[in-house]
Amino acid sequence: MVPVRDVGWYLAALPLLARGADVLHCPTFRAPVRSRVPLVVTFHDLAVLRYPGMFNSWTRSYSRAVLPRVAKAAERVIAVSEFTARELVEVLGTQERKIRVIGNGVGPPFTPRGDAADGDYVLAVSTLEPRKNLGRLVEGFQRANLDGCELRIVGARGWGNAAAPPGRGVRWLGEVSDEELARLYRGAACAAYMSLYEGFGLPVLEAMACATPVVAADLPSIREFARGAVSVDPTDPDAIAAGLVEALDHRDELAREGRIEAANHDWSGVARKTIEVYRELSA
Repeated sequence: MVPVRDVGWYLAALPLLARGADVLHCPTFRAPVRSRVPLVVTFHDLAVLRYPGMFNSWTRSYSRAVLPRVAKAAERVIAVSEFTARELVEVLGTQERKIRVIGNGVGPPFTPRGDAADGDYVLAVSTLEPRKNLGRLVEGFQRANLDGCELRIVGARGWGNAAAPPGRGVRWLGEVSDEELARLYRGAACAAYMSLYEGFGLPVLEAMACATPVVAADLPSIREFARGAVSVDPTDPDAIAAGLVEALDHRDELAREGRIEAANHDWSGVARKTIEVYRELSA
């Protein structure tokens, strides 16, 4: 059904249904390649073009053919980070004048106050797919030898037959509600996010908002906002292990810095900036 959605809905039906609107905003790069009303498209990342082998064949083919046309058709392109804005220029040749950088936000239930899950564990929030690099995280977690601490992985299955990497002390919880996820963040000894490529890295921000210390992949998009996180090379299990130990040793300090930084990224600010983009086109 995915090809039907991508072609039948976004390329055919949506442009017709949007006639008469002041602005059409597609919050992902699945969007029309022609529009009779001003089109705004949000690009979260260009991973499918940078690392096509990490995606299924349909997504690779569709994205290669359609994404350049979507970016060209849009009158404004919202990038969720300065990194993604640079990627748009470099990979798709998007005109800088069309790009507006509006980062993601965070809010309730992701707050420091509230119920916390029980247990001694490190939390990883990632879809089960190659780009999320969970195998190296498991290896690094085990090398850290955290005295009986468990690695809990939250996230949906990705494409193919993806499964949680096996390992001693590793437990996959599957998908959970936002309320349960906030409980898991608050109860975690720390959170770990080892993706190989990200346009933003929302789980890092969510963990920081819950006053949870974070060990994050040293990626330019994450460095833009996660100044309170421990940054490590996501391809090096020894570096991941050392980062986990460092996060636990400096838990209170990292939690405080992360909470302060996350307070600068609320959804109301995102909404105001997005409305400003609409007004540029409807004036």
